[in-house]
Amino acid sequence: MVQKAERVSGPGITGRKLTGRPVGNVTRGTTNPNRMRRVDRWLAGPQAWRLRRAADPLVVDLGYGATPATAVELFERLSAVRPDVRVCGIEIEPERVRAALPLQRPGLSFHVGGFELPVPGRPVLVRAFNVLRQYEEADVAGIWRLVQGRVAPGGLFIDGTCDEIGRRVTWVALDAERPLSLSMSVRFGSFDLPSDVAERLPKALIHRNVPGEPIHALMQAMDKAWLECAPLASFGNRQRWQAMCRALRDAGWPVQDGPDRWRLGELTVDWEAVAPLP
Repeated sequence: MVQKAERVSGPGITGRKLTGRPVGNVTRGTTNPNRMRRVDRWLAGPQAWRLRRAADPLVVDLGYGATPATAVELFERLSAVRPDVRVCGIEIEPERVRAALPLQRPGLSFHVGGFELPVPGRPVLVRAFNVLRQYEEADVAGIWRLVQGRVAPGGLFIDGTCDEIGRRVTWVALDAERPLSLSMSVRFGSFDLPSDVAERLPKALIHRNVPGEPIHALMQAMDKAWLECAPLASFGNRQRWQAMCRALRDAGWPVQDGPDRWRLGELTVDWEAVAPLP
């Protein structure tokens, strides 16, 4: 059931201090080990500089779900980038936090909370996956603002969605001021057309995949380029995907990344190119 976010901009939040109950609603909590590997690979790859430069290497896994596996994986993956990283898993359901406490260790902790992020300090990275998907589109802007207000300078808030085992993944990256980009990452062989990833678009975009909206135009352009690159299929989907990305860039789409990311089944474009129309 779609839930309406509560108190995302109300008087219950004053600065950094939580004066009421956590902001948000309990989610279904569905999760699986290794589900977030694609976004984690992006955070530990082209975005790793943010963590390396951070004065306080604080990271939040917001709404990690019924089990803390993905929070533990995030800690382990980012520890390779910044050994003194501190990952805080946050869940609004107290029982989920109690179940995770035995896994705490230096640098990894679990807390009850919501979008207000009840942790000391300002995180350099906040990852919220398959959380906003269960809210209404009208709630997204308020939730974004609330979390952005807690992000450290130079940090990112990642709002994403993926399928149950992480084969089709999309996410919006926001800094403290604005959305920056939309990324998509797919497992080769998990789709017929690139636009199949549309069913996993973030909440801000999933209802906008209709004619006339920029995200629909991107999905159509991806499919067109994919089909035109069909002769490369004999060399494998990796080569075909890279050719598709190159064709999109050549056609004027503001593709941020290059072949090193394309070969992973990944594509990132400027947010302005796909932002919903007013």
